[in-house]
Amino acid sequence: MQDMGESCPFAFNFDERSFKAGDIVSYRVEGLADFPFVGTLIEVHDDHVVISADPKDAASRMRATRESRPLVAAGDAL
Repeated sequence: MQDMGESCPFAFNFDERSFKAGDIVSYRVEGLADFPFVGTLIEVHDDHVVISADPKDAASRMRATRESRPLVAAGDAL
């Protein structure tokens, strides 16, 4: 879409050192190559994060690695 003169509607945080709850991140799901997903960080821990595709839905929370583009296990993806 950016080639069509439109800008991305999301402002991603790709710096895992500065992650905080509420940040929007691009995350990956195991087995889906590098297909990008968008989520909101709900929790940030030293060794992992909790991401939600819909922060208002407690059932949509997924544990992920803490790296620039967090990785969600395929079994945990919604």
